Amino acid sequence: MTMPLEIITLPCLSDNYAFLLHNDDTGQTALVDAPEEAAIKAELDKRGWGLDLILLTHHHWDHVDGVDALRAAFGAKVVGASADAHRLPDLDLSVSEGDRFDCLGAEVEVLDVSGHTVGHIAFHLPSENAVFTADSLMALGCGRLFEGTPGQMWASLQKLKALPSETTVYSGHEYTQSNARFAITIEPDNKALRLRANAIDNARAEGRPTVPSTLQEEKDTNPFLRADLAEVKNALGMAHAQDAEVFAEIRSRKDNF
Repeated sequence: MTMPLEIITLPCLSDNYAFLLHNDDTGQTALVDAPEEAAIKAELDKRGWGLDLILLTHHHWDHVDGVDALRAAFGAKVVGASADAHRLPDLDLSVSEGDRFDCLGAEVEVLDVSGHTVGHIAFHLPSENAVFTADSLMALGCGRLFEGTPGQMWASLQKLKALPSETTVYSGHEYTQSNARFAITIEPDNKALRLRANAIDNARAEGRPTVPSTLQEEKDTNPFLRADLAEVKNALGMAHAQDAEVFAEIRSRKDNF
């Protein structure tokens, strides 16, 4: 039986996360997003690991800035979205929604999660109960809509929400504490949210990351995943509105929070 991959949450820059995946059987290592070279190379060197594969979620600089230096240092192959290829570092493998490819012996399913950007993808590894969502679904939040529409982002979140509830969600930033403060303005009576907010405050006070989370936690507490629920619509005075309209209202409020 194949051992599960080891997954390391690696803080980068001021509030970004990259993720290292390692197969102990083969000694191979992959990276999801490359916000910077220094922190990632230091962690690889500390562990005595190389770097075989870099998976990119979207083109923003704080997710790709370290790619070229890491590729030069380790000879890693780079995977990214076909739709984003014109503004990503050079890709060895271009992928689209529904594609599957091998990552260290685990199958990866590609999901188009456009909204934050158009061409943003997520990587789902069913065997690892893991999904790497970067700036689409985030811990208690979702990415600001720089390029896509509310309808696009709502559809993207529905794809992610449909994954198994025990899936671990590896998202791209440490925004969870401010996201929690906002979420409570939407659902002040959500007991699970209040408990999670307290746990987040404790984690940050101790310098611990709040990423990853579980999809079940997000379904219970993340207002952006809950825009279809009657209690959320009622709280916003939008009882008869379409789900995507409610999502758009929540996103607008967050933008101005």
